[in-house]
Amino acid sequence: MAIGAYQAYRKTQVETSGQLDLVIMLYDGAIKFAKLAAKMLRDGDLAKAHDYLLRAQDIVGELMSSLNMDVGEIAEGLFKLYEYADYCLVEANIKKDPEWIERGLSVLTGLREAWVEIARKPRGGEDVVSS
Repeated sequence: MAIGAYQAYRKTQVETSGQLDLVIMLYDGAIKFAKLAAKMLRDGDLAKAHDYLLRAQDIVGELMSSLNMDVGEIAEGLFKLYEYADYCLVEANIKKDPEWIERGLSVLTGLREAWVEIARKPRGGEDVVSS
């Protein structure tokens, strides 16, 4: 996927810094709840782990539903990555295995880092998100 495609996606789907901040906040929430779920699984608190996993899944679902699929390849790729992260969270909940959470977290943290980089790229001579 070319950088130009990401820039086109950002321009059409995430136009303002407020929207970029919101996307990053969604990632932060999903990552936070997934990490808490992994800790609860390791501590043996299955009920709390279940609740945290559902919260993380809800956020991933929100990220999926907010995609503008008309944009094309980039949105389709993001959807597949979100779908995989969600699958990992579901498997973690079914199998009570924090390793599945780690797999989902690797996707979510990588995507978050990419969005932060996109947000830092100057647009019109100024940073979109402050460091």
